[in-house]
Amino acid sequence: MDTKLRAILPDHDLLKMYEQMVLCREFEESCAEQYTKGHITGFLHLYSGQEAVAVGSTRALHKDDYILSAYREHAQAIVRGAEPKRVMAELFGKATGLCKGKGGSMHLFDPDLSFMGGYAIVGGQFPIAVGLAFAAKFRQEGRIAACFFGDGAVNQGNFHEGLNWARLWELPVLFVCENNLYGIGTEVHRSSALADIHKRTCGYEVPSTQVDGMDVMAVYQAIKYAAEWVREHNSAYLVEAMTYRFRGHSMADPGKYRSAAELELWKSRDPLPNFGKRLIEEEIAGQTQLDAIRKEAVAVVQEAVRFAEESPWPEDAEVYNDIYV
Repeated sequence: MDTKLRAILPDHDLLKMYEQMVLCREFEESCAEQYTKGHITGFLHLYSGQEAVAVGSTRALHKDDYILSAYREHAQAIVRGAEPKRVMAELFGKATGLCKGKGGSMHLFDPDLSFMGGYAIVGGQFPIAVGLAFAAKFRQEGRIAACFFGDGAVNQGNFHEGLNWARLWELPVLFVCENNLYGIGTEVHRSSALADIHKRTCGYEVPSTQVDGMDVMAVYQAIKYAAEWVREHNSAYLVEAMTYRFRGHSMADPGKYRSAAELELWKSRDPLPNFGKRLIEEEIAGQTQLDAIRKEAVAVVQEAVRFAEESPWPEDAEVYNDIYV
């Protein structure tokens, strides 16, 4: 099999994937800065280190496929097409935010992009993904529901309920576990009897695979295969992406439960410089071009911060709007 990048995707798509990963990293690091300044309050869970999963997966999905995620979802919303400035404004709690400043960091939502959240409750997205897949099948829409979650969610009962119903009713759900090895501060081997999460689906006869979540092309190829399998068979599939977050669980977590050696090892696998190196080695881009991409990403994020700072707060009357009971 030809493993050269150009054998997989055209240059434009490859550069776009690099651009998206850089933008996500710059966005998240800027969020950390804004949090320390007090512009973002509450919990803030950053995605730095995991960019290859969001970018590779989203590139492999159809634009009308549903995407659901957990609370570490800023990057996934942006890669799906949400404007960075509206995401930043949402984090600031401003009226111009993606959810009018009412959702905050953990509840990003944009149905126009088929981005169906952003869930703060661990595992809360499982039954909703199954329900969306049921609706898509019932309406014969041909779309699937891609449900992203962390390794810390798989010991929740609704993970198993979701697998069971998706398999029993033959629903088009693609489960994507972003295994970053830690559920808050607990290493996966200390909390799971079976730490190879993709093997858990055997009890439901749901096919699964494990992929290097630090390699954006490996993720792209694994998700593309899995998504098309789900679409063709109208049934569930699970992909476990082995990845790592470079920061603590949230901004309140210094991450002292991880050794410096472990952190250094995983940073050597950072998907951004490693993918950039491949682009250069295969003469798809030069260093000057990659530097320009980073410069543009920094400018986009700076504009997003300026937009959020200058945006108005929601009016008091907004508290009575968008209420569903």
